[in-house]
Parts: sequence; C-alpha cells; structure tokens
Amino acid sequence: MPMSPPPSPRSPTHPSSPPTTSLRPSTGHCCGTTARATSTTTSSAPPEGRIPLAEATVYLATTAKSNAAYNAINAAIADVRAGGFGRVPLHLRDAHYPGAKRLGHGKGYKYAHDSEIGIVTQQYLPDELTGKRYYQPTNHGAERDVSARLEKIRRILDGQ
Repeated sequence: MPMSPPPSPRSPTHPSSPPTTSLRPSTGHCCGTTARATSTTTSSAPPEGRIPLAEATVYLATTAKSNAAYNAINAAIADVRAGGFGRVPLHLRDAHYPGAKRLGHGKGYKYAHDSEIGIVTQQYLPDELTGKRYYQPTNHGAERDVSARLEKIRRILDGQ
C-alpha cells in the first residue's frame, strides 16, 4: 500500500484548506513519513515491506532541503553556553505562586489568545537578546511560506 503523509489542516487535500497552486511535499511531513515507512516495513512481509521504504526514500530525496532550523538551534545553544542569554522578562515569569506578584511577575502580560490575530506586541526575549534572530528560513519548499508568515509575525512583535 503506498505511503503518503496524512492531510494536515494546511494541506491541499484537507477539506477546510484554501485552494493552492503547489502540491510540493512539505518538509514538515518528513519525520512522519519516515516513521510510518519504518513501522509498515517492520510489520509487513517481504517483498511488500520494501515498498514503503522506497516511497519514503523518493519522498525525502525530492523534498526541498534546509538546515535553517539546525543552524538556529546551534546558535541558541552557543549563546546559552556562552552565558549570553539574559533573564526572562518579568511579565513572562510565573505569577501563580505566593509572592510572585510582589516581585512583578506577570505584570503587564498580554495573552495572545485574546488577540484577534493571535499575536501581540510584547517583549518575549531577554533584553540581551532583543533583536536577535536565530531562525532564518530559506526560500526553499515549505520554508518559503514560513518565511513570509514569520516576517509578518516579527513586524507585529516589533510593533510595526
């Protein structure tokens, strides 16, 4: 039986998705595709068990590649190891224990879920990291869409 990723809420085959002009595989499906292929292969008898592996191989080989997330996590880890990460802003700190409010924890916090667009302008990073951009998506495959959305989010967060 051919392996294909399940339709995601943003996929062209999902009933609530808007029409799209691209059916290119999403890199977000790669891990699921690989896991399903491996699982199917281990529970199927030969020669059928090799088919999902072949299909997963083709899928992964033809998906646009990027190391942007890898580079981002490495840069963030390097900052943590170097001690250059600062403290969590007061309004983001836990305010649910006795004495937290007295310390200023949670004061001025804006709940993004209450926003019409689900994003609010407020400082999320410590002062030392203001303006720091770890994740820099490419214009390859699904990251092209992520890049456009991330730019909009960053403008909102920056109050523009």
